[in-house]
Amino acid sequence: MTDHRAQVDALLADYHRSREQLAAVQRELAAFSESAGSADGMVTATVGARGTLTGLVIADEAYERYRPAELAARIVEAATVAGGKAVAGAGDLLAPALPEGTDAQALLLGAADLEGCETGEPEPADDDESFEDQSWLEEADWPRTR
Repeated sequence: MTDHRAQVDALLADYHRSREQLAAVQRELAAFSESAGSADGMVTATVGARGTLTGLVIADEAYERYRPAELAARIVEAATVAGGKAVAGAGDLLAPALPEGTDAQALLLGAADLEGCETGEPEPADDDESFEDQSWLEEADWPRTR
């Protein structure tokens, strides 16, 4: 009986350590952010761990220098770069709490359990001929009714 109790205690201790580690990672992710600026420095976008825009700074001169569509493109560019940096950084924070071999970035992007064809990646070339639409029965083999 004592042996089982020791095993249960060890399992509970592991569980509590895992929960504490996960809570610490969640706190770090909640506080995490990345920023990126446009090439000309007129726009700076800040995003959270999930790539959600949390801050945007636009220099006053940008309104005079750019037409609205050009300024919008610079905002999107800065936010996209910051989002990429955020996914990489958040993946680094999350990785120690995940099972070995788990792709933290894919998990954050919501594609951890998807195959390439499901995420839009091209499938590898298959040299085998496809017989999917080929009929194996010849019409001549079927008796005709009148």
